[in-house]
Amino acid sequence: MSLIQVENVTKTFHSTSEEVTPISNLDLVVEKGEFVVLMGPSGSGKTTLLHMLAGIDRPTKGVVRVAGEEVSAMSPSQLARWRTRAVGYVFQQYNLIPVLTAFENVEVPLLLLRLSRAEREKKISTALAAVGLSDRAHHLPRQLSGGQQQRVAIARAIVADPVVVFADEPTGNLDRNAAKMTMEMLRRLVDEFGKTLVMVTHDPVAAQAADRIVHLDKGQIVTEATHA
Repeated sequence: MSLIQVENVTKTFHSTSEEVTPISNLDLVVEKGEFVVLMGPSGSGKTTLLHMLAGIDRPTKGVVRVAGEEVSAMSPSQLARWRTRAVGYVFQQYNLIPVLTAFENVEVPLLLLRLSRAEREKKISTALAAVGLSDRAHHLPRQLSGGQQQRVAIARAIVADPVVVFADEPTGNLDRNAAKMTMEMLRRLVDEFGKTLVMVTHDPVAAQAADRIVHLDKGQIVTEATHA
């Protein structure tokens, strides 16, 4: 069974003046251990789709399954518990807590789990080592470069050993060198750590790291390209 299955999904937003449908009757499959990039113009529905895959939002109709669980049918409390144990998320803006060190920022997701302090410290150290920041563990975000902050965010996303990692424009605020390092790090999550990764990006250079590029337009998949 595929890790992610999206079946006939539509998402409609209602307001007092109009109805907007960024995703319409969309089907998508992502295999375990695959790195898939979602691309498309602004308004194409790629971020809306990412949010539904991650359980941040739910479809108006259709089914979203991740690792055999029907995410689209979960209650808000079930979704919150599921995201804690199954999802890692990397944001464009890093979303680090300024008053916490890199170590403490990475620890945040683990505070929701029943782990001893020793267990948390082991997981945090492993995650920071995986992104090459063991020597920056006690630095505050303002003491780190943009690229280093994003690597802390990646460590935070993987520290609880999630089923799947989602990334929303992870290189959007980085210069070219930092963006290259970030993409190499994300590629390592797939190749060395066996993670499944779904990423939204506008950057065609960043997209080249993926196994498959899915182009969306007007809420539907228009092309797919697989890299050898």
